[in-house]
Amino acid sequence: MREFSEDYLRRTRSGMWDDSREALEPLDLSSRDRVLDVGCGTGELSRVLASECPGEVIGCDADRDLLAVAGEHVPVVAGDALQLPFPDDAFDLVVCQALLINLPDPAAALAEFARVSTTLVAAIEPDNGAVAVDSSVDAEESLERRARRAYLEGVDTDVTLGSGAKTAFTDAGLDVCETRRYDHVRTIEPPYDEHALTVARRKATGAGLADDRETMLDGELTGPEYDELRGAWREMGRDVIDQMGNREYRRTETVPFYVTVGRVTDA
Repeated sequence: MREFSEDYLRRTRSGMWDDSREALEPLDLSSRDRVLDVGCGTGELSRVLASECPGEVIGCDADRDLLAVAGEHVPVVAGDALQLPFPDDAFDLVVCQALLINLPDPAAALAEFARVSTTLVAAIEPDNGAVAVDSSVDAEESLERRARRAYLEGVDTDVTLGSGAKTAFTDAGLDVCETRRYDHVRTIEPPYDEHALTVARRKATGAGLADDRETMLDGELTGPEYDELRGAWREMGRDVIDQMGNREYRRTETVPFYVTVGRVTDA
């Protein structure tokens, strides 16, 4: 399973659910007594659950450093998503966010979630193949689309799982109740914060693309094609920095998430 830093999780999930929690309605949080957030990371979703749920919310993650952050807001337990350290029927809702896309066998994790749940299992997963980018730099949208396609071809888990998570639920023996879509929108506009400036500099040097080089080359992208893409990427990054200097740069990224809810079959 891929590992993520505290900073990465904070940046990518910042503001999520602040605009609307309508997609979480099928979880019926107001009636839950005991909720488990698996793969909670730094606890962004745990906090949302705790604000909506009158019962207890517990975060669980294999990374103890991330748990230290989540533990400032909710009780936490270290544990593996495939071998949860809880007895059968310990919760009435088990949920995860952006976890299954990083697992080689999502259905196995969901089956383990069902073991410790009396009632519902829910997964909030993105479709990273359907991310939309709108940028004031003309080349940015098309280059990101090329880079994303190359990454999807090389990655070894299904990072587009969100829209098709029903299959994994069915394979795990869960009865799918409902699926709802939630669009997480991230915007960069003036005044630019330090993170936005760092991202722009990494584009101009090609460092951001270099992080995914091995994954991209595991797909159909050839070495010369990667080098050409990185050269165009760096040029695009310089255009981003130029526009930032004139306070003209604007970028909106929309990541579609799907909330899939399943009922434990003997509930």
